[in-house]
Amino acid sequence: MLDLCVTIKGVSFLLQTGLGILGNTLVLLAYTQVACSEGRLQPVDMILCHLAFVDLVLLLTRCVPQTMTVFGLRDLLNDPGCKVVIYSYRIARALSVCITCMLSVFQAVTIAPAGGPQLSRLKARLPSLILPTFIGLWLLNMAVCIAAPFFSIAPRNGTVPAYTLNLGFCHVNFRDSLSYKINGVAVSTRDFAFVGLMLWSSSYILLLLHRHNRRVKSIQRSSHRGGAETRAAKTVVTLVVLYAVFFGIDNIIWIYMLTVPNVSLVVADMRVFFSSCYASLSPYFIISSNKKVKNMLVCAAVDHQQPDTQHSSDKM
Repeated sequence: MLDLCVTIKGVSFLLQTGLGILGNTLVLLAYTQVACSEGRLQPVDMILCHLAFVDLVLLLTRCVPQTMTVFGLRDLLNDPGCKVVIYSYRIARALSVCITCMLSVFQAVTIAPAGGPQLSRLKARLPSLILPTFIGLWLLNMAVCIAAPFFSIAPRNGTVPAYTLNLGFCHVNFRDSLSYKINGVAVSTRDFAFVGLMLWSSSYILLLLHRHNRRVKSIQRSSHRGGAETRAAKTVVTLVVLYAVFFGIDNIIWIYMLTVPNVSLVVADMRVFFSSCYASLSPYFIISSNKKVKNMLVCAAVDHQQPDTQHSSDKM
């Protein structure tokens, strides 16, 4: 029974990791092709591309070593390696929620009806604010997560000390109950703030779409720009709902973990799995809903098949 549980857990992590890395890599490659062919990326595309990059880093620094550990590989990292991996993962996880929130707020402002001069000026400045916002979010989360390396160590032989997050391949060893809970509350507060903001902006997007549907029977016939903005808005709302679902499961487990001094490896693995589901599934929502990404991938597949077809014809 134990071997069966380990096998199921290992296969689950392997599928999640493999599909997630493949999906995010495809999104990044597609946007690279778009940037090369069009000379630049639209603001929403820049945010989605950045989200795919951050989620790829998250999967590489958390799910890959987790999968290797589940399949029995030990002593993957030393102390410096653990500090680098845990710090990178913490930053990537934080940026995933921040950039999803940024995407939701950006889309809400973009489709908001024309108001006063301040809103008009903000809309005009939005594209120029993308890069500074990226830099600000990176600096913010690098500063917030700076404590993570100090508590990260490679696993030691023997029992796991109290108030230690046992990740399998690394331990995050807090000195006492106070530092353990302060870290948990700080991380949760940051995440809840960004999730609350993205839910508010997504609710506003849904309200605007509902009003527009009542005024215009067919949004697709209204204009090309309106149709594109509507598709982008629906994609954003879908991503936010997806994040909120897995965020809720993740934090239910996290709150439980804060109430016990010793967290079992099974509970920690469950949290890792659910917290990484968004990073694994989101690229496929982007691919299915974004025409640019889909067209680039289709063209790449067709171009790849044509030489094979030509080669077969030459042989005949």
